[in-house]
Amino acid sequence: MRAGFDYRTAFEFAPIGLVLSRHRLMIDCNRAVLAMFRAEREQLIGQSFRVLYPTQGEYERTGERILASLDTEGRYADERVMRRVDGELFWCHVWGHALDAADPHAAGIWSFEDLSSKRSLKLDFTAREREIAALLIEGLTSKMVGKRLGISPRTVDVYRARLMRKVGASTTAELVHKLLAG
Repeated sequence: MRAGFDYRTAFEFAPIGLVLSRHRLMIDCNRAVLAMFRAEREQLIGQSFRVLYPTQGEYERTGERILASLDTEGRYADERVMRRVDGELFWCHVWGHALDAADPHAAGIWSFEDLSSKRSLKLDFTAREREIAALLIEGLTSKMVGKRLGISPRTVDVYRARLMRKVGASTTAELVHKLLAG
């Protein structure tokens, strides 16, 4: 191995944001995360992931969703709206791997990809609308979205109708297209 090139260097200079966590606290992060969230290291290290969510409710519901949705190997992925330290909201793809699938929040490795160059957040959506929009983009049905969020499919349909009015879409496919286009 070349001198000066080790795992720490690989972590620090990875082209995607990486965070190591324990009990939903950030214990380390790389430069890409700091740039993405427009933060200084001391603003994130030792802090709860809560500082990166638009609302307390979204932070709590995402934590519950992670617990319910981990695969057998302790992996999880989704697209969600996150908050930069300066308050700007943006779409982000998040992957996580719990080191112990039996206790997913105990320790994990998380990666973050800023999707704002592909998908902008122009409309003023509520927290629940953002969650439902993200799941509709994944191709989930109302029944599947309802199960994932712990709400009825009918409630999902009501939110979908609101989203369609906000973006001027007449079908779910058009809604998803408009959400993806920004």
